[in-house]
Amino acid sequence: MPKENDICIQTWDVIRKFDGKAILHNISLSVSKREIFGLLGPSGSGKTTLVKLIAGIDEATSGRIEMLDTPMPKLAMMNRIGYMAQSDALYTELSAKENLEFFGSLFGLRGEKLKKRMLEVMELVNLTPHLKRSVGAYSGGMKRRLSLAIALLHEPEVLILDEPTVGIDPVLRKSIWDELGNLSRRGTTIMITTHVMDEADKCHRLGMVRDGYLIAVGTPEELKEQTGSANIEEAFLFYGGVHS
Repeated sequence: MPKENDICIQTWDVIRKFDGKAILHNISLSVSKREIFGLLGPSGSGKTTLVKLIAGIDEATSGRIEMLDTPMPKLAMMNRIGYMAQSDALYTELSAKENLEFFGSLFGLRGEKLKKRMLEVMELVNLTPHLKRSVGAYSGGMKRRLSLAIALLHEPEVLILDEPTVGIDPVLRKSIWDELGNLSRRGTTIMITTHVMDEADKCHRLGMVRDGYLIAVGTPEELKEQTGSANIEEAFLFYGGVHS
């Protein structure tokens, strides 16, 4: 459990209902500064709903959320958060460069600083040769990578990534995870959703989500040890009540 003065994200008894139906049930969790915290669960488990609430894009039906000691949602926090949605929010009629310039301007980046950051993030996601190409001509995997570049552009304190490596080849996926590790060591707090078990193992701690409930929280090693599991998949099935 994170120490109080080291907490970056905290939720208390968060419930989210749509049309009277609860999608999230009493979610309470804490994420430390500089931590890579993974939300692991199948599609439809509530992971995306939860990260939208934490990022301040949606509002909880009840309960409380704080990020960096600030109650969420709060518009002023957007400059401190890098958010990558599951569906790419890109202007496909523009080039990658134009997309980066537009989003950079929203974060107050201009001139040489913006130019430098654009080159750094495009290098990271291996898209530098395609900087001036229309995003409409990008493949699905390239769009994911550009979305990640945009989320990183303003060097946010908190990075919230919803299934960031879907459709990305294994070599590039490894380099992205290496960079997430670097960012964490340099002080960025990262919350990432995934349903890929080997990615879950790379997180410092995991929250397992099933049917809108947080069913377990711990380091990958703790979760495996507590359930006598050989891997995260077995541990997830155990906590989800699916025993062999």
